[in-house]
Amino acid sequence: MSAARFVAAQAADPDWRVALEDCVAQLKRALAAPGGAGQPGAGPLGFCYLTDYFADDAQDIVLRLNRHFPTTTWVGTVGVGIGACGIEHFDRPALALMLGALPATAFRIFSGLRPLHPGEGGFNPHSALVHADGNTPDLQELLQELAERTATGYLFGGLSSARNHTLQIAGEVFSGGLSGVAFDDSVGIVSRVTQGCQPVGPMRTITHAEHNLVIALDGHPALACAQQDLGLAADLPLEMTAQALSGTLVGLCTDDEDLAIAPGLFGPDTLVRHIIGLDPRHQVLAIAEQVAPGMQLAFCRRSPQAALEDLLRAATEIRAELLSTGRQAAGALYVSCTGRGGGHFGRPDAEQDALCEVLGEDLPVVGFYAAGEIARDRLYGYTGVLTVFATPQA
Repeated sequence: MSAARFVAAQAADPDWRVALEDCVAQLKRALAAPGGAGQPGAGPLGFCYLTDYFADDAQDIVLRLNRHFPTTTWVGTVGVGIGACGIEHFDRPALALMLGALPATAFRIFSGLRPLHPGEGGFNPHSALVHADGNTPDLQELLQELAERTATGYLFGGLSSARNHTLQIAGEVFSGGLSGVAFDDSVGIVSRVTQGCQPVGPMRTITHAEHNLVIALDGHPALACAQQDLGLAADLPLEMTAQALSGTLVGLCTDDEDLAIAPGLFGPDTLVRHIIGLDPRHQVLAIAEQVAPGMQLAFCRRSPQAALEDLLRAATEIRAELLSTGRQAAGALYVSCTGRGGGHFGRPDAEQDALCEVLGEDLPVVGFYAAGEIARDRLYGYTGVLTVFATPQA
């Protein structure tokens, strides 16, 4: 295959066989087209994302893919939704495939059965695409350990999502743990995190905390600060306060340079977490994350408009970086949060449309809706992780 060529396909149908054959036909037409990627059976790396309607058929899907593309190794996972080629399939049976024009020596598949060992066989991992089961014990620690096995410490990907059972594809189909594909430094990758929430109050400093309990912000009781920032009366009945907080999240960051990229927008390293409880007597908030004094916190809410604007920002930054370094986008992976899927943006295909608008309608893009997004060595929520494979301009 050409060193600068990726091809992608998508299809939706209640019968996985019909969807798969449709996708395969699309790929083979693209491979055989003038300026395509060569022989239909070529291509060492393939990406496969399927909605959970096809979870029980994943093994048969991979077996049939191996027959159509005998030299290709497939990686992927299941999601309640997938996206590809400008179209989003959420809560319906669908499949998305992409073939990547990468030398077989430029990547390594890894899983619990085949751990990633730097230097093994002369391969030195630079970055890695990761798919993981959210129920895996000590997942955050495992991600940090995996990141340390790469030269850059950069991971990208997400947690499998499904209403029944999750699965991953890494040469074969299996469940649990984490898996994916590592790339060496010959594979050009440009990635950005895009936030899906908007601050509704100032960034405050955590001055007293224990475990996941926020006790004081800027030296004041945490609950009182939340009421002030959200415009809630201090004497509001407890039930109404709890209801208001149930629709509120917190944005956390540890780096002063990441407090915001623009007024009203979080920086890419901000972690968004749920408020999971409150103690009105002691004015304490419980959140779904371990916190410590010195961390920065802002109360926030999900904002479809801000999320789309930030996605456009992220894609524009990637395009500008490629242009400034004399490279072009060959293919892309986009992992979005399940909370951003369905009717969140008020219209179908909103995020895919945004990617097409900035990166071009012809760019092959595939991805899925995750139960948590992975970037660097951390788990995010309500975000999108956009990763572009870059090659020298023709």
